[in-house]
Amino acid sequence: MNNMFDIAGKVAVVTGGSGVLGSNIAEGLLKAGAKVIIIGAHQDRVDAALERLKAVNQDVAGTVCNVLDIESLRSVKDTVLSKWGRVDFLINAAGGNIPGGTLTVDQNIFDMKVEDLNKVVDLNLNGTVYPCLVFGEIMAKQQSGVIVNVSSMAAYESITRVPGYSMAKSAVENFTRWMAQEMAIKFSEKIRVNAIAPGFFIGNQNRAILINPDGSLTERSKKVIAKTPMRRFGDISELNGAVQFLCSDAASFITGATLAIDGGFSAFSGV
Repeated sequence: MNNMFDIAGKVAVVTGGSGVLGSNIAEGLLKAGAKVIIIGAHQDRVDAALERLKAVNQDVAGTVCNVLDIESLRSVKDTVLSKWGRVDFLINAAGGNIPGGTLTVDQNIFDMKVEDLNKVVDLNLNGTVYPCLVFGEIMAKQQSGVIVNVSSMAAYESITRVPGYSMAKSAVENFTRWMAQEMAIKFSEKIRVNAIAPGFFIGNQNRAILINPDGSLTERSKKVIAKTPMRRFGDISELNGAVQFLCSDAASFITGATLAIDGGFSAFSGV
Protein backbone atom coordinates (compact mmCIF):
# COMPACT_ATOMS: atom_id res chain seq x y z
CA MET A 1 0.00 0.00 0.00
CA ASN A 2 2.76 2.48 0.91
CA ASN A 3 4.34 2.01 -2.52
CA MET A 4 1.23 3.56 -4.06
CA PHE A 5 2.24 6.92 -2.61
CA ASP A 6 5.89 6.65 -3.66
CA ILE A 7 7.16 9.51 -5.86
CA ALA A 8 10.89 9.00 -5.28
CA GLY A 9 13.01 9.74 -8.34
CA LYS A 10 10.23 11.59 -10.17
CA VAL A 11 10.94 15.02 -11.69
CA ALA A 12 8.77 17.96 -10.65
CA VAL A 13 8.54 21.54 -11.91
CA VAL A 14 7.09 23.97 -9.37
CA THR A 15 6.10 27.41 -10.63
CA GLY A 16 6.04 30.09 -7.97
CA GLY A 17 8.60 27.89 -6.26
CA SER A 18 10.35 30.78 -4.55
CA GLY A 19 7.15 31.88 -2.80
CA VAL A 20 5.75 30.63 0.48
CA LEU A 21 3.24 28.20 -1.01
CA GLY A 22 5.43 26.96 -3.87
CA SER A 23 8.60 26.52 -1.83
CA ASN A 24 6.67 24.63 0.81
CA ILE A 25 5.25 22.24 -1.79
CA ALA A 26 8.74 21.88 -3.30
CA GLU A 27 10.07 20.99 0.14
CA GLY A 28 7.40 18.32 0.56
CA LEU A 29 8.25 16.79 -2.81
CA LEU A 30 11.96 16.80 -2.00
CA LYS A 31 11.34 15.08 1.34
CA ALA A 32 9.44 12.41 -0.58
CA GLY A 33 12.48 11.83 -2.80
CA ALA A 34 11.47 13.71 -5.93
CA LYS A 35 13.79 15.88 -8.01
CA VAL A 36 12.55 19.45 -8.19
CA ILE A 37 13.17 22.57 -10.23
CA ILE A 38 11.60 25.72 -8.86
CA ILE A 39 10.60 28.68 -11.02
CA GLY A 40 10.44 32.18 -9.59
CA ALA A 41 10.19 35.73 -10.88
CA HIS A 42 13.08 37.19 -8.87
CA GLN A 43 16.66 35.91 -8.64
CA ASP A 44 17.17 36.84 -4.98
CA ARG A 45 14.05 34.95 -3.93
CA VAL A 46 14.97 31.92 -6.02
CA ASP A 47 18.45 31.89 -4.45
CA ALA A 48 17.01 32.16 -0.93
CA ALA A 49 14.57 29.33 -1.56
CA LEU A 50 17.29 27.13 -3.06
CA GLU A 51 19.53 27.63 -0.04
CA ARG A 52 16.78 26.36 2.24
CA LEU A 53 15.67 23.54 -0.06
CA LYS A 54 19.16 22.16 -0.65
CA ALA A 55 19.38 21.47 3.07
CA VAL A 56 16.47 19.06 2.54
CA ASN A 57 17.63 17.36 -0.66
CA GLN A 58 20.38 18.23 -3.12
CA ASP A 59 18.24 17.17 -6.09
CA VAL A 60 16.85 20.66 -6.54
CA ALA A 61 17.53 23.44 -9.02
CA GLY A 62 16.01 26.84 -9.60
CA THR A 63 15.66 29.41 -12.34
CA VAL A 64 14.17 32.82 -12.94
CA CYS A 65 11.26 32.72 -15.35
CA ASN A 66 8.20 34.77 -16.19
CA VAL A 67 5.26 32.35 -16.27
CA LEU A 68 3.45 34.78 -18.59
CA ASP A 69 6.21 34.48 -21.19
CA ILE A 70 5.92 31.34 -23.31
CA GLU A 71 9.49 31.60 -24.65
CA SER A 72 10.86 31.94 -21.13
CA LEU A 73 8.95 28.81 -20.12
CA ARG A 74 10.26 26.92 -23.14
CA SER A 75 13.79 27.83 -22.13
CA VAL A 76 13.14 26.31 -18.69
CA LYS A 77 11.66 23.23 -20.38
CA ASP A 78 14.89 22.74 -22.33
CA THR A 79 16.92 23.14 -19.13
CA VAL A 80 14.88 20.53 -17.28
CA LEU A 81 15.01 18.05 -20.13
CA SER A 82 18.77 18.55 -20.47
CA LYS A 83 19.27 17.98 -16.73
CA TRP A 84 16.78 15.21 -15.96
CA GLY A 85 15.33 14.06 -19.28
CA ARG A 86 11.66 14.25 -18.38
CA VAL A 87 8.95 16.04 -16.39
CA ASP A 88 6.66 13.87 -14.28
CA PHE A 89 4.87 16.56 -12.27
CA LEU A 90 3.94 20.19 -12.85
CA ILE A 91 2.77 22.11 -9.79
CA ASN A 92 1.33 25.50 -10.73
CA ALA A 93 1.82 27.51 -7.55
CA ALA A 94 2.52 30.84 -9.25
CA GLY A 95 -0.21 33.37 -8.55
CA GLY A 96 -1.60 35.48 -5.76
CA ASN A 97 -2.98 38.97 -5.48
CA ILE A 98 -1.51 42.46 -5.75
CA PRO A 99 -2.33 45.50 -3.57
CA GLY A 100 -4.20 47.23 -6.39
CA GLY A 101 -6.26 44.12 -6.98
CA THR A 102 -7.62 44.01 -3.44
CA LEU A 103 -10.33 46.45 -2.48
CA THR A 104 -9.92 48.27 0.82
CA VAL A 105 -12.72 48.29 3.37
CA ASP A 106 -13.83 51.70 2.13
CA GLN A 107 -13.74 50.86 -1.60
CA ASN A 108 -16.28 49.26 -3.88
CA ILE A 109 -15.93 47.52 -7.24
CA PHE A 110 -16.20 50.78 -9.17
CA ASP A 111 -13.06 52.05 -7.43
CA MET A 112 -10.90 49.23 -8.80
CA LYS A 113 -8.46 50.10 -11.56
CA VAL A 114 -9.04 47.95 -14.63
CA GLU A 115 -5.30 47.58 -15.20
CA ASP A 116 -4.87 46.06 -11.71
CA LEU A 117 -7.82 43.76 -12.29
CA ASN A 118 -6.23 42.60 -15.55
CA LYS A 119 -2.88 41.95 -13.87
CA VAL A 120 -4.45 39.73 -11.22
CA VAL A 121 -6.53 37.75 -13.71
CA ASP A 122 -3.57 37.37 -16.06
CA LEU A 123 -1.18 36.16 -13.37
CA ASN A 124 -3.52 33.62 -11.82
CA LEU A 125 -5.22 32.32 -14.96
CA ASN A 126 -2.64 32.57 -17.75
CA GLY A 127 0.12 32.00 -15.21
CA THR A 128 -1.44 28.55 -14.86
CA VAL A 129 -2.46 27.96 -18.47
CA TYR A 130 0.89 28.79 -20.09
CA PRO A 131 3.01 26.36 -18.01
CA CYS A 132 0.40 23.66 -18.73
CA LEU A 133 0.86 24.27 -22.45
CA VAL A 134 4.65 24.09 -22.29
CA PHE A 135 5.22 21.26 -19.80
CA GLY A 136 2.03 19.43 -20.68
CA GLU A 137 3.43 18.93 -24.16
CA ILE A 138 6.30 16.95 -22.63
CA MET A 139 3.78 14.76 -20.80
CA ALA A 140 1.85 14.22 -24.02
CA LYS A 141 5.01 12.91 -25.68
CA GLN A 142 5.89 10.79 -22.64
CA GLN A 143 2.31 9.51 -22.41
CA SER A 144 2.40 10.13 -18.67
CA GLY A 145 2.51 12.91 -16.10
CA VAL A 146 0.57 14.81 -13.47
CA ILE A 147 -0.43 18.47 -13.33
CA VAL A 148 -1.63 20.00 -10.06
CA ASN A 149 -3.08 23.49 -10.29
CA VAL A 150 -3.85 25.75 -7.34
CA SER A 151 -7.37 27.02 -6.87
CA SER A 152 -8.74 28.82 -3.80
CA MET A 153 -11.71 29.14 -1.50
CA ALA A 154 -12.37 32.29 -3.55
CA ALA A 155 -13.54 29.95 -6.34
CA TYR A 156 -16.12 28.38 -3.98
CA GLU A 157 -17.51 31.47 -2.28
CA SER A 158 -17.96 35.11 -3.28
CA ILE A 159 -15.33 36.35 -0.83
CA THR A 160 -15.43 40.11 -0.46
CA ARG A 161 -12.69 42.50 -1.65
CA VAL A 162 -10.89 40.12 -4.10
CA PRO A 163 -12.95 40.13 -7.33
CA GLY A 164 -10.11 39.59 -9.81
CA TYR A 165 -8.53 36.80 -7.79
CA SER A 166 -11.92 35.11 -7.37
CA MET A 167 -12.69 35.24 -11.09
CA ALA A 168 -9.27 33.91 -12.04
CA LYS A 169 -9.33 31.00 -9.58
CA SER A 170 -12.83 30.04 -10.73
CA ALA A 171 -11.46 29.94 -14.27
CA VAL A 172 -8.49 27.84 -13.10
CA GLU A 173 -10.90 25.20 -11.82
CA ASN A 174 -12.77 25.16 -15.13
CA PHE A 175 -9.50 24.96 -17.05
CA THR A 176 -8.37 22.10 -14.79
CA ARG A 177 -11.43 20.08 -15.76
CA TRP A 178 -11.02 20.99 -19.43
CA MET A 179 -7.33 20.11 -19.52
CA ALA A 180 -8.02 16.84 -17.71
CA GLN A 181 -10.40 15.56 -20.37
CA GLU A 182 -8.21 16.87 -23.20
CA MET A 183 -5.10 15.06 -22.01
CA ALA A 184 -6.82 11.79 -21.11
CA ILE A 185 -8.88 11.49 -24.29
CA LYS A 186 -6.37 12.74 -26.86
CA PHE A 187 -3.07 11.60 -25.38
CA SER A 188 -3.07 9.13 -22.49
CA GLU A 189 -5.14 8.09 -19.50
CA LYS A 190 -1.87 8.18 -17.59
CA ILE A 191 -1.83 12.00 -17.78
CA ARG A 192 -3.90 13.45 -14.95
CA VAL A 193 -4.80 17.07 -14.21
CA ASN A 194 -6.20 18.06 -10.83
CA ALA A 195 -6.22 21.03 -8.49
CA ILE A 196 -5.99 21.78 -4.81
CA ALA A 197 -8.05 24.52 -3.18
CA PRO A 198 -6.28 25.77 -0.07
CA GLY A 199 -8.32 27.27 2.71
CA PHE A 200 -6.93 30.10 4.79
CA PHE A 201 -3.22 30.10 5.59
CA ILE A 202 -1.23 33.05 6.89
CA GLY A 203 1.29 34.15 4.26
CA ASN A 204 3.14 37.25 3.16
CA GLN A 205 0.40 38.31 0.74
CA ASN A 206 -2.52 38.14 3.16
CA ARG A 207 -0.89 38.78 6.54
CA ALA A 208 -1.85 42.46 6.63
CA ILE A 209 -5.55 41.79 6.15
CA LEU A 210 -5.70 38.81 8.52
CA ILE A 211 -3.38 39.83 11.35
CA ASN A 212 -3.24 43.18 13.15
CA PRO A 213 0.16 44.78 13.89
CA ASP A 214 -0.17 43.63 17.53
CA GLY A 215 -0.66 40.01 16.41
CA SER A 216 -4.38 39.84 17.10
CA LEU A 217 -6.95 38.70 14.55
CA THR A 218 -8.57 41.26 12.28
CA GLU A 219 -12.33 41.31 11.86
CA ARG A 220 -11.86 39.50 8.55
CA SER A 221 -9.89 36.75 10.29
CA LYS A 222 -12.60 36.32 12.90
CA LYS A 223 -15.13 35.76 10.11
CA VAL A 224 -12.83 33.17 8.49
CA ILE A 225 -12.38 31.25 11.73
CA ALA A 226 -16.12 31.38 12.45
CA LYS A 227 -16.80 29.66 9.10
CA THR A 228 -14.03 27.08 9.53
CA PRO A 229 -15.25 24.06 11.54
CA MET A 230 -11.70 23.28 12.69
CA ARG A 231 -11.61 26.80 14.15
CA ARG A 232 -8.07 27.57 13.04
CA PHE A 233 -5.95 28.65 10.10
CA GLY A 234 -4.11 25.94 8.22
CA ASP A 235 -0.40 25.30 8.46
CA ILE A 236 1.18 25.61 5.03
CA SER A 237 2.79 22.15 5.40
CA GLU A 238 -0.71 20.63 5.50
CA LEU A 239 -0.90 21.03 1.72
CA ASN A 240 1.96 18.62 1.09
CA GLY A 241 0.22 15.31 1.74
CA ALA A 242 -2.56 16.19 -0.69
CA VAL A 243 -0.10 17.19 -3.40
CA GLN A 244 1.92 13.99 -2.97
CA PHE A 245 -1.28 11.95 -3.06
CA LEU A 246 -2.45 13.57 -6.30
CA CYS A 247 0.98 13.05 -7.89
CA SER A 248 1.24 9.42 -6.84
CA ASP A 249 -0.25 6.22 -8.23
CA ALA A 250 -2.63 6.23 -5.28
CA ALA A 251 -4.65 8.81 -7.28
CA SER A 252 -4.42 6.92 -10.59
CA PHE A 253 -8.18 7.19 -11.30
CA ILE A 254 -8.55 10.83 -10.23
CA THR A 255 -8.51 13.55 -12.87
CA GLY A 256 -10.41 16.80 -13.31
CA ALA A 257 -10.98 17.04 -9.56
CA THR A 258 -10.35 19.83 -7.08
CA LEU A 259 -9.40 18.81 -3.55
CA ALA A 260 -10.29 21.31 -0.83
CA ILE A 261 -7.72 21.60 1.97
CA ASP A 262 -9.61 24.03 4.11
CA GLY A 263 -10.50 22.74 7.55
CA GLY A 264 -14.10 22.36 6.41
CA PHE A 265 -14.57 25.99 5.26
CA SER A 266 -16.21 25.01 1.95
CA ALA A 267 -18.53 22.49 3.63
CA PHE A 268 -19.93 24.82 6.32
CA SER A 269 -22.69 27.35 5.78
CA GLY A 270 -21.74 29.22 8.93
CA VAL A 271 -25.07 28.35 10.56
